[in-house]
Amino acid sequence: MATTIGVEEEYLLVDAATGLPAAREDKVRATAGLQPFVAAGEVQSELLQAQVEVATPVCAELVEVGGHLLRLRHAVAGAAEAHGCRLVASGTPPTHQGPPVPVTDHARYRAMQRQAPQLVAEQMVCGMHVHVAVPGRRAGVEVLNRIRVWLPTLTAMSANSPLWKGHDTGFASWRTVIFNRWPVSGIPPYFADEEDYDLRVRRLLSTRVIADTGQLYWQARLSERYPTVEIRCMDVQLRAGDAIMLAGLVRALVETAMYEAATGVRAPRCAPELIRAAMWQAARHGLGGDLIDAQGCRRRAGDVVGGLLEHVGSALEAAGDLREVTAVVHRLLREGTGADLQRRALHAGGLDAVNGLLASTDIGGAPEERPAVFPRTGGAVPLRTSEGTTA
Repeated sequence: MATTIGVEEEYLLVDAATGLPAAREDKVRATAGLQPFVAAGEVQSELLQAQVEVATPVCAELVEVGGHLLRLRHAVAGAAEAHGCRLVASGTPPTHQGPPVPVTDHARYRAMQRQAPQLVAEQMVCGMHVHVAVPGRRAGVEVLNRIRVWLPTLTAMSANSPLWKGHDTGFASWRTVIFNRWPVSGIPPYFADEEDYDLRVRRLLSTRVIADTGQLYWQARLSERYPTVEIRCMDVQLRAGDAIMLAGLVRALVETAMYEAATGVRAPRCAPELIRAAMWQAARHGLGGDLIDAQGCRRRAGDVVGGLLEHVGSALEAAGDLREVTAVVHRLLREGTGADLQRRALHAGGLDAVNGLLASTDIGGAPEERPAVFPRTGGAVPLRTSEGTTA
């Protein structure tokens, strides 16, 4: 049986008339939570009041992930409409002018604002996080050491944040650049074992530069709440089908890493400066330029993505996901990432066209883009009670 997974998605709330960020998270979240098909903990607050997060229940199959993501996207979008705003599945808002969006009224968020006011003011970014179950912290560290070289490839495939304050940043994932400004961020280091991981975390906490483990903004980390590894390097996806595909790839990466650890395959070592360069290249170009592969070599993006599929192919096949995931990956290579779609709209019709694109794809994709991984359910599965994302 395939390893269980859970997915979190963060969305923007924008005013339906102006397209500007709308600080109505509390109203939208409360309205979404009243719907009979939304369980407690599935719609959550975020750092800023123009953001909202959803968390799926534990899922054993990608078809479940797809059903829950569509259900939650519809729930939040309907609640947003009731309060004069729209849900936007973009890593950054295409238009963000005017005063800063207020911080959500939580003690932790207020403390972050006092510590780094400008960073918090510009943290109007939305990601996708995938939790994958592991049998323990030792196994989790083995996984982190083996998947870190693939995080730039996932970042490139998920790039969906090219715009900031009304202009093209030149980066496919500007969200990645923004997040890397925090003190503990980027690709995690290589850890000797779980004791090394815990020691490094304790030392970081002892500096009081970070207040808690929630501020370990590594792009992959051990969850402190659940027996999972959490992969956090991806922008939220414009199309739900792409999100489901990425969840499948992440699970397959984790399963492949656990198999390699169990069979004595050494974890790849990559120089910190090289892997940092690989992540910068991925954020800069997405799939629109060359990437740095897991061996540190510059190659065409399509070849690097093909190498990832080859690396995890056995795990995808064992889970029954190979055909569906491969089909969506091929579409991604053919049609481009969310960043590519936003740029095409910008060049064709300016910000109005970008807002139109986001309005037409913020639920599950336009009708001709319905996710390819729902053949068994038509995109809906029964609700399962959740206390948030676990796996």
